[in-house]
Amino acid sequence: MTDPHVTIEPSILYLGTPVVLISTLNEDGTANIAPMSSAWWLGWRCMLGLQTASQTPQNMIRTGECVINLTSPAQADAVNRLARLTGTKAMPELKKKLGYAYEPRKFEAAGLTPVASQTVAAPRALECPIQLEAVVAARHDIMGDDPQVAGLISAFEVRITRVHVHPSLLMEGHENRIDPAKWQPLIMNFQKLYGVSNVEIVPSRLAEIEEKLYRMPDVDRARLAG
Repeated sequence: MTDPHVTIEPSILYLGTPVVLISTLNEDGTANIAPMSSAWWLGWRCMLGLQTASQTPQNMIRTGECVINLTSPAQADAVNRLARLTGTKAMPELKKKLGYAYEPRKFEAAGLTPVASQTVAAPRALECPIQLEAVVAARHDIMGDDPQVAGLISAFEVRITRVHVHPSLLMEGHENRIDPAKWQPLIMNFQKLYGVSNVEIVPSRLAEIEEKLYRMPDVDRARLAG
């Protein structure tokens, strides 16, 4: 059989990941919020890939906490308004080159409403359908094996301490399950924003496993937070 694939060298490999807005607290106590799309989950843990010198990771290193606000297509305009803003006054050269602008009032600039969290000091974004309060469990260097970029990018492992969900997303008959047919995340696909379909392509064999069997100790641990 002939292999139809071609070998290429794309500059980025953003092959479709959810867009989240991370809210943190600045040194002066004001709120910062920033979009990112290098996020993935396992149990009640999340990995967040960020440029280490940016305001959001610096706030996370200092305070040890954040809120991960998940967006739907309804928040696409807010994501775009934040896309090239930074809360860092001393802007890195790369961000200057990419056309970023300093904006200390990012919630207001995005048209989002900060609301109090229960277990962390950073606020949640009211308009986002799902909000995950979290504390930093660990930080890992990414590309640390390359002296040209070592220290520039970090992966933060965060532990979720509260989950807030709009009730319209809950599965009927279940108080603790999100219905995947109702939750439509905003996706970053090679720098472009897309929604996802609510039509299941084929029945998933994994869905035959009872969801509660995946429950990890972090869920019970989170009850003690706040």
